[in-house]
Amino acid sequence: MRLLLIHAEYFEYRAREKAIDQAEELDGRREGRFSNVLVVMTTVEDDDCKDPESVVERACEAVLDVFNRVRASRILVYPYAHLSPNLAPANRALEILKLFEEKLRSRGVKVHRAPFGWYKEFSLKCYGHPLSELSRTIKPSAERRRVVEKRYLIMTPDGKIYKPEEYQFREGEEEFRILVEKEVFKKELEGGIGRVHYYLKKFGFEWEPFSDHGHMRFQPHATVIMEAVSEYAWLVAASLGIPVFRVRGTNMFSLSVEPVRQHAELFGERMYEVRMDGDRFVLRFAACHQQFSILRDWVLSYRDLPLGMFEVADSYRYEQRGELVLGFRLRKFHMPDLHILAKDLEQAKQIVLLVREKIFEEARKLGRDYLAIYNVTQDFFEQHLDYIKELVRREGKPVLICLYPAGIYYWVINVEYIIIDEMGRPREIATWQIDVGNAKRFGIKYRDADGSEKYPVIIHTALIGSIERYIYMVFDTIARVERSGKPPTLPTWLSPIQVRIIPVSREQLDYAMSVAKKLAERGIRVDVDDRDESLGRKIRDAGVEWIPYVVVVGEREMKTGTINVRIRREGVQKSMTLDELLKMLEEELRGYPRTPSALPMLVSKRPSLPYLQPLKES
Repeated sequence: MRLLLIHAEYFEYRAREKAIDQAEELDGRREGRFSNVLVVMTTVEDDDCKDPESVVERACEAVLDVFNRVRASRILVYPYAHLSPNLAPANRALEILKLFEEKLRSRGVKVHRAPFGWYKEFSLKCYGHPLSELSRTIKPSAERRRVVEKRYLIMTPDGKIYKPEEYQFREGEEEFRILVEKEVFKKELEGGIGRVHYYLKKFGFEWEPFSDHGHMRFQPHATVIMEAVSEYAWLVAASLGIPVFRVRGTNMFSLSVEPVRQHAELFGERMYEVRMDGDRFVLRFAACHQQFSILRDWVLSYRDLPLGMFEVADSYRYEQRGELVLGFRLRKFHMPDLHILAKDLEQAKQIVLLVREKIFEEARKLGRDYLAIYNVTQDFFEQHLDYIKELVRREGKPVLICLYPAGIYYWVINVEYIIIDEMGRPREIATWQIDVGNAKRFGIKYRDADGSEKYPVIIHTALIGSIERYIYMVFDTIARVERSGKPPTLPTWLSPIQVRIIPVSREQLDYAMSVAKKLAERGIRVDVDDRDESLGRKIRDAGVEWIPYVVVVGEREMKTGTINVRIRREGVQKSMTLDELLKMLEEELRGYPRTPSALPMLVSKRPSLPYLQPLKES
């Protein structure tokens, strides 16, 4: 808080016009005239919002000290936004100014406050003595981070509960041991860069050097993978068996909107902020703000629930620079956020069973299984212990439980699903949580059968995790496969190029193009290597790109109307018809999106893409 204190023989002002939309009502304070007054020109700064009580108390002490020494008859708190460029949001500034006024008045002083948010004319005559013009800067006390006391337990599928230090790890629980040692006992894990980092760079997932560190750019191959996973996330959400609505929205929300501010404070993560037009905005850390803003405007009945709302939301978290990991821990990422409205907690608990099964189903499709951390409030744990035991029974393996005090967050249970990556590090991928606070906070209501208005319970979930983290898990799985001696291969639905046609000579180019066009008509990402290179070079280059199906056509294939297909995953070469290849591809791609290619069909029309190089050994 910045203060300019003027001991004035007289001071008068008149409000002329609103300076901001949030200007307060005048309530008889359009003008004021005072004599022997200590004018306290006051700028409320952004940092004051962290601990307003402390700031106001110390501001009062500073002002009263001067007030008593100059023997003024009254104090005028005069909002004055010109003492600092670092202004608090308008709504918070007004709250703090009112608090300042009340605190001064409670000390037995005559206090007036000029209206906030108005352009005002004023005139004054300053006494001119040594104490008649002073300035003060009031800083908030050092930020006091909320220390949340939490304790850990381990629950096994048979419902038994252990203290982590007493738990006896069984055979096959080495990954669970890694998780417990890191989360509970804070064991430091070895650093280093694994194969996933090189895979990502190979396919064009890169840091953007022209931006804030932690933001990625996506070359053509990476773009296809990102778009395919984004579309797949929607298909997964829509397959839950409940109505789901897909929306889009902005990524910036005003902290002057009270529910946005409250939710941001409860979220508690590092946030990006933007200042414009005297207001302070937060870049969203998930799709919550946008979806809640839409849902509060819907007229909902109990018959409409459950329903879901989905968006792939560009999301921002100001992660520490040393924590950033390409493709995993980012400052900007894409969250396929699904929010499901349930009538009450009991319905939410049943829907979570479907959500949980879908999360595991998607992991199993990649050949992975999850470990789980159950973050649970103490009251929910005690009141719904049987439900938690049922969840853990369905996990089929031990679960780490972290107990939190009741009422400190908007959720009562928040589950993180973890893989142990190729480097032996826990990596959170998917998640769900039950939110009992935000419906009321944002004004989301439904009308029940008896006509009463009620607030739904909200399930937050990312069924496959963020887009980038899902891709991280895909490549981490490939690293495990490669370690076993098999060639690294992307699932066909994610391969940037699914089929490459290689004519042996220029005479077969027309035939190769006719095959490619028929594949493209079926939504297959296909290209033709028409370069003047040797057949061996072309086949090697297709291998560098991990293309799952490489079709070689020569004079014999052109005469017989067949194709020669190299299948990367199986390491075999087969002669077949185009219809047989299409049948294989259709079977393999069933249930997955058909995302268009990001490159020209002819390989000769592409520059030498620097990211498509043979992998360097880590």
